[in-house]
Amino acid sequence: MNDTETVVEVSHLTRQFRGTRALDDVSLRIARDSITGLLGRNGAGKTTLMSLLTGQDFPTSGRIRVFGEDPLENAPVLARTCFVRENQQYPNNFRVHHVLSACANFHDSWDRDLAAILLADFDLPRNREVSKLSRGMRSALGILVGLASRAPLTIFDEPYLGLDATARQQFYDALLKDYAEKPRTIVLSTHLIDEVSGMLEEVVVLDNGRLALSGSADDLRGRACVLSGPIEAVESLVAALPVLNREQMGGHEAVTVEVRPDQALRSRIAGMGVEISAVSLQTIVVQAGLAARRSQAASTTEGGRR
Repeated sequence: MNDTETVVEVSHLTRQFRGTRALDDVSLRIARDSITGLLGRNGAGKTTLMSLLTGQDFPTSGRIRVFGEDPLENAPVLARTCFVRENQQYPNNFRVHHVLSACANFHDSWDRDLAAILLADFDLPRNREVSKLSRGMRSALGILVGLASRAPLTIFDEPYLGLDATARQQFYDALLKDYAEKPRTIVLSTHLIDEVSGMLEEVVVLDNGRLALSGSADDLRGRACVLSGPIEAVESLVAALPVLNREQMGGHEAVTVEVRPDQALRSRIAGMGVEISAVSLQTIVVQAGLAARRSQAASTTEGGRR
């Protein structure tokens, strides 16, 4: 990935709070005109990373570049960025239409027509005070702001909180439709991996402040597969393979293995009564987090022995 294809570049980024490292030596890139999933458990460091990328926090050490520049106190970079926070705060007297007016003044790329469409689609009352909106309506307002800003870099931090399944699907559909019409760099921080996995092009997984995994979503899915069938047959196949997960029910077993489902593997299972299937992105993410924690624990234990 060359510089013209990169919107975000982070090198050896560390953020420490009173002895606790929220981010620990993180290096990554986010591609231009892509939808990237920023994934990980609560406390993994996702919000800290997003705050640093948008100039709302200071790194302890390391280097951040957004559009090739340091975002901290950089008005031109921040004008091209829209960060929709999970707990976005507005002045006490702000009504919905005040938010829209403020955003239109800040973002040169603001699309008034799209804002009007989303306002109607999510049934948001223009004249209601933001503080009196339900949790779901506040999330819908954040979604509207993020999409209508059409900012070259748009970051959503858990944008669906309080939304039911129908409203979440409405958001995903609106995002994909607008992205197809006007490609830009979108970062989506979420716990609902299965729901969004189909729209993600790139994945960044954080765990305990460290980078556990990053890469193309399709490539990551292709790293592993699930072998399922009679226990004896499956076990004979996976004996020499790296196993990520096992599930048994009666005489049947499903084993997730870190092997690409190529023709050689398909030939091996022929006639054994074993099926091969794709592995979910959520499984890959969970296993990456577990592997990162084991590695960190082993490193800590080894360091203690010294």
